[in-house]
Amino acid sequence: MEAPSSLKTLCRFVETTLLPEDKTLQFTIDKEVFGGERDTFLLPEDITQFAGMEEIGATVLAVYMRYLHDVLKQANMCSMVGFIDPATVSANSGTITERSRLVAARLQKTDGHRVVDEEAKNIVNSALKIYNTHIARAGRKNVIWKTLSGTPKQPSNVECGYYVMRFMRDIIMDPSLGFEYKYAKGNQEASYPQEAIDEVRNEWAEFVFQIIKQGNY
Repeated sequence: MEAPSSLKTLCRFVETTLLPEDKTLQFTIDKEVFGGERDTFLLPEDITQFAGMEEIGATVLAVYMRYLHDVLKQANMCSMVGFIDPATVSANSGTITERSRLVAARLQKTDGHRVVDEEAKNIVNSALKIYNTHIARAGRKNVIWKTLSGTPKQPSNVECGYYVMRFMRDIIMDPSLGFEYKYAKGNQEASYPQEAIDEVRNEWAEFVFQIIKQGNY
């Protein structure tokens, strides 16, 4: 599978600069993105795995979220959509209670109401209860979950991270935030075409080049 040209160029930078000099890309994600400042280290293997459509981790997703935050700022949508650092809520980052508290803390740092598997539901349910208690608001006893069965289906487990990236992009690029209707049953059930995945891969690569131009390596 051929990578976008920007990603090929980025891989050449890895081969000619990062690997020979044993370097990584290091930069800071501002507090306004995740609610707290985050030092990020992008390894050469993160880039090559991304270029090869291999399974990707939380760091790659966090970098794309940082890019999408700029998109939100340009569209004056930062009060409508917020991000949670994927490294803090992944399965290996703590208990459900600990992750729920992190999600609740993130909600407390937002301007509005922002917001799978059963474990993820439990985390969000608990987080919303903690958040409502914090702001002394009487919320529903239970969160109402809707199954959006029309979302594009990933072919295998490997594409999970790429689909998350594309879902985030699709949500943000719609100012009406009408994804609930867009992904209603029967509206869209096929897999994303590779062109749609390559679009986010290209955006990611171009954003990483901006980091490189700033000398963060």
